Amino acid sequence: MKVSLNLIKQLINFELPPVDELVARVNQQLGGVEEVIDLSAKYGGARIVRVVECAKHPDADRLSVAKIDDGSAVADVPRDDNGLVQVVCGAPNVHADMWAIWLPPKSTVPASFDDDEPFVLDARPLRGVLSQGMLAAADELAIGTDHEGIIEIHQHDMPAGVELTAGARFAETFGLDDYVLDIENKMFTHRPDCFGQLGVAREIAGIFHQQFASPEWYKSEQQFAGAEGLELTVANDAPELVPRFMAVAFCDVTVGPSPLWLQCKLVAMGGKPINNIVDATNYIMLLTAQPTHAYDYDKLRGHKLEARLARDGEKVSLLNGKKYELTTDDIVIADGEGVIGLAGIMGGADTEVSDGTKNIVLECANFDMYALRRTAMRHGIFTDALTRFNKGQSPLQNAAVLKQLMNMVGGVQASEVFDLKQFSDELDDYFDGKYTPANIDIDSKFINERLGLDLSGDDICDLLNNVEIKSHGPEEELDYICIQSPFWRTDLELPEDIVEEVGRLYGFDKLPRQLPRRSIKSTPKNLRRELKNAVRQSLSRAGANEVLTYSFVHERILKNAEQDISQAYKLSNALSPDLQYYRLTVLPSLLDKVHANIKAGHDEFSLFEMGKGHVKMHGLGEDGLPEASQFTDIVYAAKKPGAGAPFYKIRRLVEQLAHDLGAELVFKPIEQELAFPVTAPFDQSRSALVETTDGQFIGIVGELKQPVIKNFKLPAYVAAASLDTAGLEAVYAKHGSHYQPLSRYPSTSRDISLKLPTNINYASVAQGIDRILKTVEIDAAFHAVSIYQPSNDVTTKTLTFRLVFTSHQRTLVDSDITPIIESIQQTMQQTYGAELV
Repeated sequence: MKVSLNLIKQLINFELPPVDELVARVNQQLGGVEEVIDLSAKYGGARIVRVVECAKHPDADRLSVAKIDDGSAVADVPRDDNGLVQVVCGAPNVHADMWAIWLPPKSTVPASFDDDEPFVLDARPLRGVLSQGMLAAADELAIGTDHEGIIEIHQHDMPAGVELTAGARFAETFGLDDYVLDIENKMFTHRPDCFGQLGVAREIAGIFHQQFASPEWYKSEQQFAGAEGLELTVANDAPELVPRFMAVAFCDVTVGPSPLWLQCKLVAMGGKPINNIVDATNYIMLLTAQPTHAYDYDKLRGHKLEARLARDGEKVSLLNGKKYELTTDDIVIADGEGVIGLAGIMGGADTEVSDGTKNIVLECANFDMYALRRTAMRHGIFTDALTRFNKGQSPLQNAAVLKQLMNMVGGVQASEVFDLKQFSDELDDYFDGKYTPANIDIDSKFINERLGLDLSGDDICDLLNNVEIKSHGPEEELDYICIQSPFWRTDLELPEDIVEEVGRLYGFDKLPRQLPRRSIKSTPKNLRRELKNAVRQSLSRAGANEVLTYSFVHERILKNAEQDISQAYKLSNALSPDLQYYRLTVLPSLLDKVHANIKAGHDEFSLFEMGKGHVKMHGLGEDGLPEASQFTDIVYAAKKPGAGAPFYKIRRLVEQLAHDLGAELVFKPIEQELAFPVTAPFDQSRSALVETTDGQFIGIVGELKQPVIKNFKLPAYVAAASLDTAGLEAVYAKHGSHYQPLSRYPSTSRDISLKLPTNINYASVAQGIDRILKTVEIDAAFHAVSIYQPSNDVTTKTLTFRLVFTSHQRTLVDSDITPIIESIQQTMQQTYGAELV
């Protein structure tokens, strides 16, 4: 955002401080200044001169020898007896008695000012005739692209009240003796008014504690006269996305270059002169932050102008020379037969104002910033108008802006002013709460407590009134300040917004450096955070590595995991084409990282991540946002197969995690196929559901489907676990601290092998043993050692368990262990017909 200090000076009623001091204050209280551009250095050498004599060059048909009058303003330049300076000029339009712009010797051509090697003029002969500098064309002065001839100045090109004077400095006469502040756009993301010179001038007054008054034309109630002459139909078929749509026709306009004063103002504000109609629309936009547009009336088919949504497959050719195919989400401007522009972004080539234009239609509208932002991202088009619209311009300024534009374009009004507004049934008024200025009642104590100040109600009101935020202090029966935000401050909605505004205008650097008063009581621990730390410590000690992946994924990730993509939320404004969907679960993101790590030379590893997933079937929460499920997922992968199935590798990690959290787990086989996003990647015949012994569901552990392994290019020896973080949290909250001191006495281990029928599953046997061990008075634990089935006998299998016994009071002997082993043997025999082998 380029800010012209000369224009700011015209809008305020006090003297600005030196540039360095001003920049420091702007940086502190308004926005980051990226660059300070000194235009006076660029244009300082240029002078306004009158061509007194003009004759053909004696030795060149295309050159002329001019004698110019500079009022003797430039020293050390040879002159004739009449005090005139000789300049050789190649422009075809040079003639006697014209006013032009002279760049004398030792001055720099402005167009080359920023080059690595600027072009500095000197006195030199051209085809044998000495030329003192040059008479400048628009492109040489960097105020246009025209190189067909030199700039000819007329009195109507001059700023109001200024007469043409030989030798006058061009920069001073046309306002280019200026400093331009280039302020970072991101600083104004929430401030649409600050994308215009008027808004920045208001803020500069505020930070210097000076009263600002907007021009009367900007804030007064606008009245439009009716008119006839041109038939025009205006429609708004998308009022929810186009809150206000104004248009008016003008006839008998003359299209040509703008007055030089206007061209120079545009240059100072970072614009480029084109023609008087387009320049007027750009000047108004740069001044007020409200974009406008002009159409060639005679090119509007059916003499109709309409705002609507595009139809699928419609195409439009825009001013950038490109053609775009539209979707039904694009807001467009159309005439009687088709689309003529992308609303709020760029006009169409078919209705462009050109030198032959005689009649025009002026449009001043507002569009939904989110819809425009999505359209711009979809088509890759970014313009100055879009920059302002997608910050949320207020439609309440449209009438004033259009009235000012009508006063600039010339011609004759030839239609009524059409004003189509969005109506809100809830407010029984035009525009909804998003655009209607907010009324905020706030206590000065509320502000002072948060800023650490002791401002009175009058002090606060003065700060706010300086920037035209209407406020008045407490009345006798009231103890709060009444604040009405102006229509251009769409960002002021809450009392906290007022606190921020008061602090900024007062100066954050002036706030007392004092720590806020707080209780010295320890902050209660956040259970979820404590759990995550415990999970990290447990899995890290077990050798697993934590990774962090995006919550957004490509549809390929979901399909590779055989998850139902229709259950995933698709992002309409994705960060990139690879991040289109909100993931359903965390596991697919982990699986996507395995192949890269294998290729990097890691032969065996475990990865885990704690994150969120969102599934459409879970619906929306009270806040209107998708419900989130919390996951703790783990994947184990090895390039070379290890002993036993990979299921037991991942199971051991989960058991260790549960032990560290103070829980005991039960692994149940999946007897009926489950169809959930979380179970989709798993081979359910080689997986198990995980619960605690008291019935708390934890998740699923198992091996993956072969198609999933193939899709993600995983090694064959791979397994995963998807755990419900909420379940882990419930376990952690219930068991709390589970620290147990180590026994001073040695543990005793025994192996037991049970021969069982093949149809008896491992989980049932393990649960039976676990129940028995819980009844004994000494600490007992067990784990599986092997599952063996002979090749010549498919009816039986042998399960071998290792039982570990520990006492905290004494060293155990055989008589302590034998009864437990016998109890297990008898129970297994009675229940399953097992034999001890």
